[in-house]
Amino acid sequence: MKLQGIYTPIITAFNDDGSINYDACKIVIDNQIDNGVHGLIVGGSTGEFYAMTKTERLEQFAFANEYIAGRVPWIAGVNDMLATEAYAYAAAAKSAGANAMLVAAPPYSLPDESELAAHVIRIDEAADLPIILYNYPGRTGVEMGTSFMDQVADRKNIVAIKESSGDVNRIHQLILDYPQVQLSAGAEDQVLEFFSWGAQSWVCACANIFPKACVAFYEACVVEKDFVKGQQFMAALMPVMALLEQSGKFVQCVKFGAKLQGIEGGPVRLPMMAMDETMSAEVKTVIEKAAAKLDQIMSA
Repeated sequence: MKLQGIYTPIITAFNDDGSINYDACKIVIDNQIDNGVHGLIVGGSTGEFYAMTKTERLEQFAFANEYIAGRVPWIAGVNDMLATEAYAYAAAAKSAGANAMLVAAPPYSLPDESELAAHVIRIDEAADLPIILYNYPGRTGVEMGTSFMDQVADRKNIVAIKESSGDVNRIHQLILDYPQVQLSAGAEDQVLEFFSWGAQSWVCACANIFPKACVAFYEACVVEKDFVKGQQFMAALMPVMALLEQSGKFVQCVKFGAKLQGIEGGPVRLPMMAMDETMSAEVKTVIEKAAAKLDQIMSA
């Protein structure tokens, strides 16, 4: 599987009572596809998988496969605190029709690198689907380090890694030491660095807010090799990325940003809570300024 382009980890739209709003989910999906994204991730952290029941997650897989209907590839997030459930989600993703899986370390248990490698291999064996590794020690507590990569990088289903550690040195290391594993940008505020080092894809939370602009950013850097224009996109998006990465209100910012662009995602689920009025006003200002700058870049 060749990973090229913008892959959006889509929000899950909820009704006010907390139930999944599948009609709104259809609008989320259509908006992404209509604006040219190259694939969708269903059941990622941006989709609040951690706040959903097993029944809901399995229903979401089935819904996504039916509604996306082959228009773009979709990748299933199969992660869970309980390792055996992750293996079950992997098998379910295969049965539902997923094109690939996004696989992180199980949170809280803090496996060492050999234990984590064995976990990923079990997921591979449960589904036999392409795997995009997800290195995010800030959420999982452990890193997919050199020992881990040495144990899994040559497996045929390990096709890519979404690198979200925030350590720019990892970009260099992965490109130079593991060329057999495609590198995908995962840290929103380092996307330009990823592209300059040859990454061909971006797992892009920002695309929930600005899908068309994120696709244009990718095309400027990866297709056209126009890094001057890429710098313009990066400068316009940096304040938004700072909110996502540093505010402590990641999902709230993404959902509110999407709402400002006309895409209703509903409330966040507990334990997350809505932003207060002060922060909402700050996010609104940042999103509106970024939107104006992005429009100028794309119309130039």
